Amino acid sequence: MKANATKSALTKMLLGGLAALLMAGMLTGCNTFAGMGEDVEQGGEAVQDAANS
Repeated sequence: MKANATKSALTKMLLGGLAALLMAGMLTGCNTFAGMGEDVEQGGEAVQDAANS
């Protein structure tokens, strides 16, 4: 009985850790994606400026 309780607690702890890592990765990914959008926008503006010159 005690081994099952320990295994269950370990499983819950591992799943919780994986969930935390997944959330951290998702939040980091959102920030990176927003930064990439700004870079693409700046590149588009540079192309427009070059075309207007």
